[in-house]
Amino acid sequence: MIFPGYQGLPPAHGLYRPDQERDSCGVGFVANIKGERSHQIVRDADSLLGRMDHRGARGSEVHTGDGAGILTALPHEFLARVAEDDLGKSLPEPGKFGAGIVFLPTDDSQRDRCKRAVKTICAEEGQKLVGWRLVPTEAELAGLGPTARDAAPHIEQVFIEASEGLEGEVFERKLYLIRKRATRLLRNDEQMDQANLFYVCSLSTKVMIYKGMLTCGQLMTFFPDLTAEDYKTHLAMVHSRFSTNTFPSWDRAQPNRFMCHNGEINTLRGNINWMRAREGVVKSNLFGESIQGLFPVVEPDCSDSGNFDNVLEFLLMTGRTLQESVMMMIPEAWQKNELMDAQKRAFYEFHSCVLEPWDGPASIAFTDGHYIGAVLDRNGLRPSRYYLTHDDRVIMASEVGVLAVEPTMVKEKGRLEPGRMFLVDFEQGRLVPDGELKKEFASRLNYAKWLKLQRITLKDVKIPKNVPHLDEETLLARMRSFGYTVETMQFMLRPLIKELRDPVGSMGNDSALACLSDEPRMLYDYFKQLFAQVTNPPIDSIREEIIMSLECYIGPEKNLLDTTEQHCHRLRLQHPILTNDEMEKIKCLDHRGWRSKTIDITFDRSKVPGALVGTLDSICTQAEQAIDDGYSIIVLSDRGINEDSVPVSALAACGVVHHHLVKCAKRTRIGIVV
Repeated sequence: MIFPGYQGLPPAHGLYRPDQERDSCGVGFVANIKGERSHQIVRDADSLLGRMDHRGARGSEVHTGDGAGILTALPHEFLARVAEDDLGKSLPEPGKFGAGIVFLPTDDSQRDRCKRAVKTICAEEGQKLVGWRLVPTEAELAGLGPTARDAAPHIEQVFIEASEGLEGEVFERKLYLIRKRATRLLRNDEQMDQANLFYVCSLSTKVMIYKGMLTCGQLMTFFPDLTAEDYKTHLAMVHSRFSTNTFPSWDRAQPNRFMCHNGEINTLRGNINWMRAREGVVKSNLFGESIQGLFPVVEPDCSDSGNFDNVLEFLLMTGRTLQESVMMMIPEAWQKNELMDAQKRAFYEFHSCVLEPWDGPASIAFTDGHYIGAVLDRNGLRPSRYYLTHDDRVIMASEVGVLAVEPTMVKEKGRLEPGRMFLVDFEQGRLVPDGELKKEFASRLNYAKWLKLQRITLKDVKIPKNVPHLDEETLLARMRSFGYTVETMQFMLRPLIKELRDPVGSMGNDSALACLSDEPRMLYDYFKQLFAQVTNPPIDSIREEIIMSLECYIGPEKNLLDTTEQHCHRLRLQHPILTNDEMEKIKCLDHRGWRSKTIDITFDRSKVPGALVGTLDSICTQAEQAIDDGYSIIVLSDRGINEDSVPVSALAACGVVHHHLVKCAKRTRIGIVV
């Protein structure tokens, strides 16, 4: 379906949902490892991008691309000149001003409204807005297609001067706060029908981003700024977007503010929900009360890559380093790797108590201006190759051959391996090996000692008396109550129990979808497993055994922005499915300050109809009260089922409690067991 003149993403329609956007693209960068700035870096990046044109996508219009862009270091000479020529203003020295590209509404009055709001927020944060510069664009010369032109925003460059005594990272955090506040205010402004056109591509003392709904070959022509000889940089990161089975837009083009991404995040929904849940407990000495202005951390209307960038930026701006943040979000496969160094293993296990991985096939390039690097997902499902030359250039891309390099100039070359990181340190002027990099971070704190002292396991808890086991007399009645059928037993449970294998069929499933069925169906039937939307290679049994793990930590979490021994004071489970003995241990838990509370999720059948909603409300109230009373785990139990008590679906009970506690900003303060 076509939405003529629609700016941004189309609204939800039929089976299309904007929140299910995914990318699959080409990424790459070129940089001088000694940090020497030149315009040649921009030219090389353009050549690199042009060689990845096949990794981008177009619609039915040849000249409308899914997206292309470039991230460079802040070009100080260029910015000083254009600020003087176009604004009649002299910029402060580097580090004391920030600049960025901003997409604005095409409507004059709405654009002025956005500019006034940004100026007001700058003043409230004690900074000075120097001015706005119209970014030259050449849509006609670049040959933009009709769709790209119709969706195009008005593009300007903003300059912000630091207040007296403010510079460097402190000022960078101020710019971050200004951008987050402006984004939340203006993109949610119901008085503007072009609110979604407001988007800050970048606002920084370090980097600048030019991007749009372009093809690779259109980027440099569309933005004449990039062809200026005094546009000098020591790094340039480029991206060619293939928006898979979704819609392209100007703001979703990449690079994002600190990274660009080839692949997709398969755990996206859970990652977003957990970040929202943590907003109620995060505290930062760097931001103080102002941290409320950074929420929501994960902004709506972003692709999976944009969501990843939101969290990476949040971790970076609140005190963590770029390398540590990437290691937390994309860890190696450490649980079953017996050859991994003990210190590094402890580092990953500790941080698994702090933040869940953003998992999925991914090749991610990242930079903050001081470093540039790339990382591959733990399965290694996306390609990445690199070259290091004798003239101090480093080239990384989704494939080889993206830049013409004489073989005699190649000093080192290779490919990224699963879970490994590739990093260039411009201050040291060298490529930092993965082993050295991770050893440095793993040895900074004694993570192994912390885990030994704080980690809780069920082996440490005594088995209580009178553990309930199989009750054959009531088995059939209970199975009927929970919706088991002869078909379930024969085709689903018997293969699992007798043959220790998943049931597999080759003839498909011709039963109606639950939402279209005329027969009553279990609540579980209405849900299907999410899967990768791009054609990823299947995970073979050998790789699955090495890479995959069901181990997890549950229980109250600490402040995401701190790193203390108490962060790993959580309960480790080897498997999410518990035995009767393990379940009873948790129900009777009173160990090292941890207590559990059991909540009955059955209701009186005599009160039907109308009892279900009231019971769900009661369960939520009890769960919230358990947190206030200091419990660490709540157990949602339907063991009270009998002739007069009907169980609420465990799926419904667990879901409603989880989302209720997320809304109350209390979810990370307790674990849930069903």
